[in-house]
Amino acid sequence: MRRLRGDRGASALELSIVAPGLLLLIFFSIQAGLFFYGRAVAIQAAREGVSQLRLAQTADAARQVQGDIEAGIEGYAAVVGREALVDPEATSTYDEDAGRVSVTVTGRTIVLVPGINLVATGTAEGQIERFEGDIGNLPGLVP
Repeated sequence: MRRLRGDRGASALELSIVAPGLLLLIFFSIQAGLFFYGRAVAIQAAREGVSQLRLAQTADAARQVQGDIEAGIEGYAAVVGREALVDPEATSTYDEDAGRVSVTVTGRTIVLVPGINLVATGTAEGQIERFEGDIGNLPGLVP
């Protein structure tokens, strides 16, 4: 009988020691999921921007549409990311000499664990679409 009285409350004490660690593990797992979702949204938004920007045939045409494309990408990332990607910012480059475009989307992810600041970044690049006719293969024309 005496031995049973001495163990009273041991499980409550053990739970009070283990519970904070389990809660931290759960919060860090959810935080990691939110970060990876925010990064996936940033990457997808960057891909969408590349698919739009690569259609500009010249650097002048790209400069004319670049601001609208970046604003559209930021709106897309904000809608798809909701609270997982906060304040997305898009930057794009058009390199006519190399024939490549790139878009980078950056935003903060929502924070569940105090004291950390997570920034999700996604970058995509692609080749500029060139629409040129191949007149050398037309019958009757000499190149």
